[in-house]
Amino acid sequence: MPLNLARSGGNFALRPNGVFWISGSRAGVLETGAFRRAGLSPTYATQSGPLLVQRGQLHPAFNKGGTSFKLRSGVGVCKGGQVRFAVSAGPVNFHTFATFFRDTLKCPDALYLDGSISAYATPDRNTQLAGFAGIWSVSR
Repeated sequence: MPLNLARSGGNFALRPNGVFWISGSRAGVLETGAFRRAGLSPTYATQSGPLLVQRGQLHPAFNKGGTSFKLRSGVGVCKGGQVRFAVSAGPVNFHTFATFFRDTLKCPDALYLDGSISAYATPDRNTQLAGFAGIWSVSR
């Protein structure tokens, strides 16, 4: 799919938004315009938004007192290129979720994936409440 450059449409259009990409053993999170300029041809990619963390800085629209509390999922590329997916255990605001990626997981770049339908499945637990189309699988 081509990049979506819409400036309206909920969280996705809250600029800056970005792209999580994988190419061989490399992965990254880039702001949408930077991804386009980089001319990458990744094996896998997804565009979403907003960016939670960009070069170590939280998204400028996030504040501690944010009142939108939802389940949230995201992906970060951390020090050493390690990819980390996270799903909140309960409702959190964007500021708290972004801070978790930056300060706890040590990801200088992270992208919000989704909200209320965020879920995960492991051999021990499945939190999915409804069917949805987007999925990332992590295996060892």
